[in-house]
Amino acid sequence: MKQHVSLYKRPLYRLFANTAAFLALQAPIDKPMKKVTLQEIAKSLNISRTTVWKVFSGHDGVSDALRDKVLTRARELGYQFPEHLAAGSSPGPSSTSIALAVCRPETSIFWMKIIHQVAKELSFLNANLVYTYLPSSVDEDYVLPATLTNGNTQGMIVMNVYNEQLVRLLSSLPVPKVFLDTPTRIPPSQLNGDLLLMENADSVSCITEHLIQQGKKTFGFIGDVNYARSNFERYEGFKNTLVRHHIPRDPSLFLTGSIGMDTHKEEIDSFLDTFSKMPDAFVCVSDYVACILIQLLNKRGYRVPEDVAVAGFDHNLEHPLAEDLTTVQVFNQDLGQRLAHQILFRMKHPQARHEVTYVSSEPIFRASTGDAPDPTVA
Repeated sequence: MKQHVSLYKRPLYRLFANTAAFLALQAPIDKPMKKVTLQEIAKSLNISRTTVWKVFSGHDGVSDALRDKVLTRARELGYQFPEHLAAGSSPGPSSTSIALAVCRPETSIFWMKIIHQVAKELSFLNANLVYTYLPSSVDEDYVLPATLTNGNTQGMIVMNVYNEQLVRLLSSLPVPKVFLDTPTRIPPSQLNGDLLLMENADSVSCITEHLIQQGKKTFGFIGDVNYARSNFERYEGFKNTLVRHHIPRDPSLFLTGSIGMDTHKEEIDSFLDTFSKMPDAFVCVSDYVACILIQLLNKRGYRVPEDVAVAGFDHNLEHPLAEDLTTVQVFNQDLGQRLAHQILFRMKHPQARHEVTYVSSEPIFRASTGDAPDPTVA
């Protein structure tokens, strides 16, 4: 992956309005697809070749469940969808345009993995992914771009949008929507769409439990809990674990208020200046925050984990310090796949009850919190 990082950092991808163009730009990342026949797909599922043909040609007579199973197996086997399918006789909805609404063009590999998987999944179903970039903050007179309001978009995926006014404007649009995370102060019931989240609380609780078993007595927490629901849930997992173990919570060790998007280092540095003694451990809402913290602790002469243990979240290896950081693995490709299929479900069933869905996460224990927990100990 590292040899292709430069692709993600180029701003050129924002010039491509559809999925096919985006995938062409990202092509070096994926292995070439092997030639797989319809008969091989049919045999692997123990169904007839005719059934597989009906799926790929868009004919009736195949249930939605079986159609999804055939498409999934075709992707797993590396089936190369021919050009004529992409031209209009594909198994997915013809000429479907789905907007991807994001704040600022993301160059982070973490986010681009999700976006790339969304694009791949929708391309298999002949759905066009149209990128719409929104500002990080707006004034009261802000009007959403015409690409989201002119009726040419049949569905919308919203990700990395945490401005409350923007989210409320998007929620008011009469189009099927799926959100990946959302501002903490906007409850799911007000989104007028589905909400997808990675699991947060249990994973952070597991890491906090490990730190307690390591003999840590005092704990700090760093992360804006009002910025995103995922941040709030991580804080809740941390806080509730301390409560279960009757460990006092010292609010002076918690930096949970608003943190400027470009001033994390300065604000965390000022926060550390208020301590007469460092806590035994810090739990952070992200690897980005955790790596900044480790740098600032090292500058002050503290060793990690000997003096202060540090944990993050995201399994984002873009910073060198992250290689030794205890973190939580977020399964980006699963999130991307789920977003794509959820928006298609929502478009097909607009009257169905809205859903809040979690994709599981997994703690990863590394040197920044000391010895890994013993898997044989319950």
